[in-house]
Amino acid sequence: MAKLTTLEISERAKAGKGAARATRRAGLVPGVVYGGKQEPNLISIDPRIIMKELHREGWQSRLFQFQVGGKAVRALIRDIQFHPVTDAPLHIDFLRLVPGQKVTVQVNIVFNGDEEAPGIKRGGVLNIARHNVEVQVDVDHIPEHFTVDLSNLDIGDNVRWEDLQGTEHSTPVLQIENFVVASIAAPTVDEDVEEASEDAATDAASAE
Repeated sequence: MAKLTTLEISERAKAGKGAARATRRAGLVPGVVYGGKQEPNLISIDPRIIMKELHREGWQSRLFQFQVGGKAVRALIRDIQFHPVTDAPLHIDFLRLVPGQKVTVQVNIVFNGDEEAPGIKRGGVLNIARHNVEVQVDVDHIPEHFTVDLSNLDIGDNVRWEDLQGTEHSTPVLQIENFVVASIAAPTVDEDVEEASEDAATDAASAE
């Protein structure tokens, strides 16, 4: 299950564009916490906190906790709006989570054992088709990430959904049975180098 990350946020009393602009002038990012069959809560948060979390892998499935209205809230980041020029965060949406609820999240995949993989040792190339997988999962079992062991894979081998570890409570959204996540491809030879080698061999044979 994903670990809880505690955030410091403040509540806002007023809604509307004017109130949001005032929040930004104060150096904060306006936001909202919604869902869980409860009324939305208006919040504000330091933009440095948002950027710190975005620079950590797996923020789409990371569980956050904070206080709203004197109550502890568990939530996911659902949307962030950015300034079109500066890329500074302008607004953030959190989805409130309640026990028994199912949500759709993107979960990162961690690849281990690539240095031991026979196929890579023989010059093969790891082709990653998916760095994350979108799944439906109960909020009490949201995984921090999925993992896969590459250490026994050879050239031509694939990593599929069923090979991922930590998927016990997750159902993939992608409607393709046991889809490919990664593969080890044969090493490629630069055509120009190959042709040059063949020409050199031909010239050497002619000289004889």
